Amino acid sequence: MTSHTAIGVLPDPQTLPHWLQAELRSDHAGETGAVWIYRGILQCSADTEVREFSVTHLETEHGHLALFEQWLPPAMTSFLLPAWRLSGWALGAIAALAGPRCVFATIEAVETFVVSHYQQQLSRLHAEGRYPAVSLALERCMRDEDDHRAEALARQARSSGPLIRGWQALIGLGSDLAVRVARRL
Repeated sequence: MTSHTAIGVLPDPQTLPHWLQAELRSDHAGETGAVWIYRGILQCSADTEVREFSVTHLETEHGHLALFEQWLPPAMTSFLLPAWRLSGWALGAIAALAGPRCVFATIEAVETFVVSHYQQQLSRLHAEGRYPAVSLALERCMRDEDDHRAEALARQARSSGPLIRGWQALIGLGSDLAVRVARRL
């Protein structure tokens, strides 16, 4: 199975090394969670700025998810997709109920983690000098996520108090745990 995208022909994921298959499983799970974060925000926020931000970013996340869903066979995706959908929706809903500042802080924290996660994968791919189409696909996703992070940061209030910093730290820990689980299940 190969997937054709604007970045070239992606290799059959079943021929990739096990470490990369695990990373792609976690990427798919993460993009699933991202779609549901924005769905949770949109379901629970009436704020015009938050809604416009979320609609635009949801479209990008749908594109990322479509890439992984077209590329990876269902047997290579996480068995815990219902949990990633629920946890993503809950994170978005909680942030929306707490208000715009919390929404933007949440997205900044999530995207900061995601950019770092993609960068780790890219560093290993570049070091091995293999799978250039995979690198291009991940780089494209990473750039979009970094744009989301920067936009969320720009929309936040200049100062963040201990509650926001604590919330963002909790998101980072939760994201790290989710990646570790999604790599395996």
